[in-house]
Amino acid sequence: MSTPTLHYIYDPLCGWCYGASPLVWAARDMVRVQAHGGGMMAGAARRAVTPELRQFVMTHDRRIAQASAQPFGQGYFEGLLRDHGAVLDSAPPITAVLAADELAGAGLDMLARLQQAHYVEGRRIAEVAVLQVLAAEVGLGVEDFGSVYERLHAAATQAHIEQSRALLARIGGHGFPTFALEHHGQFTTVHIGPYLGRPDAWRTWLTQHVGGVTGVVTGDSLLACGLDGCAT
Repeated sequence: MSTPTLHYIYDPLCGWCYGASPLVWAARDMVRVQAHGGGMMAGAARRAVTPELRQFVMTHDRRIAQASAQPFGQGYFEGLLRDHGAVLDSAPPITAVLAADELAGAGLDMLARLQQAHYVEGRRIAEVAVLQVLAAEVGLGVEDFGSVYERLHAAATQAHIEQSRALLARIGGHGFPTFALEHHGQFTTVHIGPYLGRPDAWRTWLTQHVGGVTGVVTGDSLLACGLDGCAT
């Protein structure tokens, strides 16, 4: 029997994706997890940090923290979100995930480190110098990472984002994160709202369903960021 794949359509700057990261970690022990970066704040959607942006995202992130029990650090709330020289851009961290995956199959490890760096430590994860440090922290060679990053950072990353959005549309998803189990070419979309902050319940559900299912697992579809940004 073939092993199902859990497709995870995410964005590194999506707070609900950070909230769901313990579920991704739990799933890795049970199924193959394939990450697809959606480019929520890439290109024309990039945003500079402003007081207005800080006020907006803090309200949103507090809801995520309450729903998921994921920590948001003072380095983020009082550091990055007050850093008016910072730019929020999804493309560079997506490239970093792709590079880590190509080099060592470590894309999900890189994503987890990026989320911690952003939401807890308040680091500028759109800057190459920061990405190089984080890559080293997950065990990647700095020179190798830099070479692959340079090759992937423009057209290849944009193509990946377009493919991710095409998959999102194909399976009927509307935002980030979207999870779908694929088994024998059939997709089951999973709304993970009922499992946020409950990784044990998530493991139980996966144990019951990794043999292949059809249909949609219902839940709170509002616990997600839209294609062009998060809203409360």
